[in-house]
Amino acid sequence: MTAARLGSLLRGLALAAAGFAALCAGARAPNAAEVLLRDAETENNIKTMAAPIWRAAGLEPSDVGIYLVQDNQLNSFVAGGQAIFINSGLVLRAENPNQLIGVVAHETGHIAGGHVLRAKEAMRNASIESIIAMVAAAGASVLGRSGAPLLGAAGVGERSFLQFSIAQEATADHAALNFLDRSCQSARGLLKFFEILQSNELLAGERQESWVRTHPLTQQRVQYIRDHVQQARCSNTPDSPDSVELLRRIKAKLHAFLDDPSKTLSTYPTSDRSPIARYARAIAYYRMPKLDLALPEIDGLIRDFPNDPYYRELKGQMLFENGRVRDAMRPYEDAVKLAPSAALLRISLSQVYIESGDPALNKRAIAYLNDASRAEGRESQIWRFLAVAYGRDNQIGMAALSLAEEALANGKKKDATQQALRAKQMLTKNSPSYFRADDIHHEAERLEN
Repeated sequence: MTAARLGSLLRGLALAAAGFAALCAGARAPNAAEVLLRDAETENNIKTMAAPIWRAAGLEPSDVGIYLVQDNQLNSFVAGGQAIFINSGLVLRAENPNQLIGVVAHETGHIAGGHVLRAKEAMRNASIESIIAMVAAAGASVLGRSGAPLLGAAGVGERSFLQFSIAQEATADHAALNFLDRSCQSARGLLKFFEILQSNELLAGERQESWVRTHPLTQQRVQYIRDHVQQARCSNTPDSPDSVELLRRIKAKLHAFLDDPSKTLSTYPTSDRSPIARYARAIAYYRMPKLDLALPEIDGLIRDFPNDPYYRELKGQMLFENGRVRDAMRPYEDAVKLAPSAALLRISLSQVYIESGDPALNKRAIAYLNDASRAEGRESQIWRFLAVAYGRDNQIGMAALSLAEEALANGKKKDATQQALRAKQMLTKNSPSYFRADDIHHEAERLEN
């Protein structure tokens, strides 16, 4: 684990075997992956808090994706269909769950209003890394720092892609208030967020929060929210104790992974025996690295909370990243059993299986990864892991198809074409895999034109 990504997924680059390098040539991970934070627990906890909003909006909560971007600025955006991206800085600066829920409600308003449909269809199929790269380029354009078009790798959008109009912002505000009312939640959090942004709205350039640059904020919008808070029947509804605890845990985990370990240990001294403090210390010790101190902390939490999958996930991560591949299997397997719907956990377990060098476990990894791809097909590491696993299983045609999937998701059109053609040469004609390779071939050619 590094500060760039939560969870075990960041270890994917270690999987590339020397003998497989030729097949993998040209399939590169985009630099934007370095600012993406993927963590099953954090994403699931935010989704738990946001689920009432999505149900009020007529959305199926399981269909909405939550992605965290490592950036201290206050910002959030919607892209690629029902996918909400939130900066870590916004989460860490949220004083209570209601503030975070208010922001999610606003972004849900953009989804419900179809405000992201201006993007080309390719955005819907892009990897989350490519979306992040596109957003970074868009941010630079909005600031006027670059006259260049958005990153060609993403293959989508125009310079104004992330910029909503005042009318769209007002529509999203109205929808957000509707969703909050229907779920009987207060709009005070959204108002507080707007007031924070308004306080620095006049700042220019780097000092101005990103959200203001892409979501034009006006006094009229702030007053509209303020008036609503004064008369809405649920304005004084407090955050539930469960939501308060979820946000505390989210913030403690983010701080433990992103801050210097010494700061974490100072914030959570050994005299603090609360579960959150023990969790944060375990992460800090592991990052130092002091596995002799980290393992007793996490083992104690597993003993006291045997049904929590994420303590077991962290233990598996600790062991795996310290070269104890076989020892890491059981914690990861237990985590998957406790949270069978968490695709990111299955991806991490698959990585352990692949690294074990056991052909039987490698086959199991292929099955797990194919299953996880149905929920996390935009996580381009899935395709990279599958390419390695198929390669080790001597299914070279499927390995090429996996690399074609990765390249297409990352907007690498030439690589996608090359690998798709290679896959078609090796796969059985008229098989589902062959047809998928043919689809990728034609899709990549269409994007090039």
